[in-house]
Amino acid sequence: MIVVYGIKEKLNPIKAKLSDVIHECMQSVLGMPEDKRAHRFVPMEKEDFYYPGGRTDAYTVIEINMMAGRKSETQKRLIKTLFKEIECELSINPIDIEITIKEQPAHCWGFRGITGDEANDLKYKVNV
Repeated sequence: MIVVYGIKEKLNPIKAKLSDVIHECMQSVLGMPEDKRAHRFVPMEKEDFYYPGGRTDAYTVIEINMMAGRKSETQKRLIKTLFKEIECELSINPIDIEITIKEQPAHCWGFRGITGDEANDLKYKVNV
């Protein structure tokens, strides 16, 4: 699951395209299937969204929640691909993008009535 935060006036007009860019990166780097898009957008009031100096109102935070197992090289490739593609497709400078990957063990995930460690029919690989 991916959660994206930003100032609503900047985030709302681009969220559909941003979702497409994020998902394309997830597919190309992690091999996620087309139907595994789980994105949540949290448009915020400017007065509720504090961010570091040197950033603009386009500052966007992307939290990627995933089952543990991807190699650090794969995770770094995903982050760098996201920076590149978001800048190319949406003209958001990488200084205005913050990306965090939050990994949890498979047993901490629950979906379709089972835990992640019980799922043996995933259409993608976790250990890449």
